Amino acid sequence: MMWLWLCAAVLFGVVEAVTAGLVSVWFAVGSVGAFFAALGGLNVTVQLVIFAAVSAAALAVTRPLVARFGRERHVPTNLDRVIGRSASVTEDIDNDASTGAVYVDGKTWTARSAGGEVIPAGTKVEIQRMEGVKLFVKKSEEKVEVVS
Repeated sequence: MMWLWLCAAVLFGVVEAVTAGLVSVWFAVGSVGAFFAALGGLNVTVQLVIFAAVSAAALAVTRPLVARFGRERHVPTNLDRVIGRSASVTEDIDNDASTGAVYVDGKTWTARSAGGEVIPAGTKVEIQRMEGVKLFVKKSEEKVEVVS
């Protein structure tokens, strides 16, 4: 049986090396544990229990570490910076005429109305989404103070 466990450990190790993520390293560790149980002369049932227990323990110990260190590093993009932000309409937004622009975050963006209504210049809007280089906006709930 010890040769079977040794072959299993090697096989799980090869599968782990070939795949991109952690899929079988825990079973390789469990196979090594079962190998030592077989080497010690323990019966097959005990070897299987040791294989399962060591594999589960290896998973429990390493999974939180993998989750913490394996997270993707999020790099903010222009999309992340402007979605949900307020902007000022600098050119009347009219979807039918394909016109409109807003100013947000120091840049002027082509804009369209998310609801299809015409939004006049000077109106405060909230950015809903981005498609390509166009921002889709809706009128903001903020009150715009008109100075006469």
